[in-house]
Amino acid sequence: MDFGWSADQEERHRRTLDAVRAAFPAGRAPREPFARTDWATLGRLGLLGACLPDTYGGQGLGALDTARLYEALGEGCDDTGLVFAASAHLFACAVPVDRFGSDDLKSRWLPGMCSGEVVAGNAMTEDGAGSDVSRLRMTAVPADGGYVLNGRKSFVSNGPAAEVFVTYATTDPEAGHLGQTAFAVAADTPGVRAGAPFDKMGLRSTPASAVTFTDCFVPAASVLGAPGMGATVFQHSMGWERACLFAGYVGMMARLVARASEHARSRRQFGRRLAGFQAVSHRIVDMAMRLESARLLLYRACWEMDRGRPARLAVALSKLAASEGAVANALDAVRIFGGRGYLTDCGVEAELRDAVPSLLFSGTSEIQKELAAKELGL
Repeated sequence: MDFGWSADQEERHRRTLDAVRAAFPAGRAPREPFARTDWATLGRLGLLGACLPDTYGGQGLGALDTARLYEALGEGCDDTGLVFAASAHLFACAVPVDRFGSDDLKSRWLPGMCSGEVVAGNAMTEDGAGSDVSRLRMTAVPADGGYVLNGRKSFVSNGPAAEVFVTYATTDPEAGHLGQTAFAVAADTPGVRAGAPFDKMGLRSTPASAVTFTDCFVPAASVLGAPGMGATVFQHSMGWERACLFAGYVGMMARLVARASEHARSRRQFGRRLAGFQAVSHRIVDMAMRLESARLLLYRACWEMDRGRPARLAVALSKLAASEGAVANALDAVRIFGGRGYLTDCGVEAELRDAVPSLLFSGTSEIQKELAAKELGL
């Protein structure tokens, strides 16, 4: 593997980090939910279409370059809820539309998804099924010219704000994972209703809700790929999500290492700097080790994806390292900041609340270990 970045790649990363810091100054109170002006800013910075074709307003970047931009976003913007909302929009929704949508479907949705005029929601999770694409209760029954959708998705990130949903339904109950189909459905389609926003522990600027589909007719042109390809569409999007989405958490980890180091250098206790206490300095070293380990595993996963490899083991290990490391680093930061870290005005406790969900979405840590074990032949 050669991660020797070109001058253009380094310049793109630096410009993005500087632009993100200017647009979202440190300590700015997160919007709950995110403001559409902030969403438009992400579009203007090229982040909402980083890996989408320039034909539709994207940057046409590969997985590794895209991950580095989202690492810069996560490092420069301390509103992790906004970072997550953008990541879910791009990797779970725009990527499958680009990869599996018809030309007409791509022309309809991708320009607005890149510019920030459109927000997308990933409507996959169901009560009792989680992300098990082979046991979806939502149905899509063939009708003249399309399908009629009925069902409820229990947790849709960006749901209350979305103009389009990428969703999955059972079209053939007897075919298991081969009987699932993916759709891109306009939020204003008759029969589609987003519920009230959830009150969540963290990622509060990401609006999330249930979404119900009741006798919702969608034309056949809304199918992503072909009927029965839902599992393939979902797994493709999960590869991008489990790798590139967690670049934002790597950026958050970098920000926490920097904040903890600065605090340890400037804060004095018992007549000396906190950094002079081995218990504190070693804790920060542990934070730095988790950061660099997650970063390298992330780069490895994206490097393999860019070369057309399945990258299943690398992606699972990358997601595991980034999510577990983000939670551990955020908890260590709270400890280093002490009582101040427990107060909301410091912002460190928010980092911990925003890190915890990373253990759950895109497949729990236990699921990642199962995937890795399978790839190791266990």
